[in-house]
Amino acid sequence: MSESKIPDFEQALAELEALVARLERGDLPLEEALKTFERGVALTRHCQGSLKAAQQRVEILLRRNGQPEAEPFSTAESPDPGSTAGQD
Repeated sequence: MSESKIPDFEQALAELEALVARLERGDLPLEEALKTFERGVALTRHCQGSLKAAQQRVEILLRRNGQPEAEPFSTAESPDPGSTAGQD
């Protein structure tokens, strides 16, 4: 696996899934596990960047097609757990 070559989103995701499976087995020597983890972090950042770019393209396309404004992309993250709005 070459760290200088940037894969497309689907390739990066597939490689990331394979890396996670290798790490979950727990049989890698420490140095190899660290390198695998580092590669996983790089792939995760690449995938996040690809998704953000895709989101921006969708928003641009929606604006060009006469839609008023694209709604902000909702993530899988839950609202702020410290929020007590509506609770006493």
